[in-house]
Amino acid sequence: MIIQDIKNTAEAKMGKSVEAFKHELHKIRTGRAHPGLLDQVHVDYYGSMVPISQVANVTLLDARTISVQPWEKGMGPKIERAIRESELGLNPASQGDLLRVPMPALTEERRKELTKVVRHAGEEAKIAVRSIRRDANEHLKKLLKDKEVPEDDERRAQDDVQRLTDRTIAEIDRLVQGKEAEVMAV
Repeated sequence: MIIQDIKNTAEAKMGKSVEAFKHELHKIRTGRAHPGLLDQVHVDYYGSMVPISQVANVTLLDARTISVQPWEKGMGPKIERAIRESELGLNPASQGDLLRVPMPALTEERRKELTKVVRHAGEEAKIAVRSIRRDANEHLKKLLKDKEVPEDDERRAQDDVQRLTDRTIAEIDRLVQGKEAEVMAV
């Protein structure tokens, strides 16, 4: 394995960590509704648990209300129960075949809890990035030990990996600050 491969692998893995963190941030709800909020809710469909998006049309009615239109008549009550029993704290209302899922307003206390959750998720992402840096540095040291690269090249590569780590952590911090501002906005 050459130095450039190690740096490219580290960069790709750090990019995936940031993408996973962004995906995690989308799950943390603010006062606004978005259809992806129900992605993690599964409903019983003829004996197998499937995401709501596979048995119903999930759209936005307005900024604070999600609309769920089941594709089959009998699925409405099952979907309603699944949403109610999920840990999202949502209370769907049935209107014939259509389910309306209003987003409750966030209290100040709940907003502060959500910022703690955001910070914790950010810290987890940073730990993952630092772990990737450690692995890359271990590979570089192994190349040096096996005398496959000169010491100067190994040192330069470690500096490059550190710069990449610093950039990635700065991006994670920026995402955390943006999400915190979004959560605290009334």
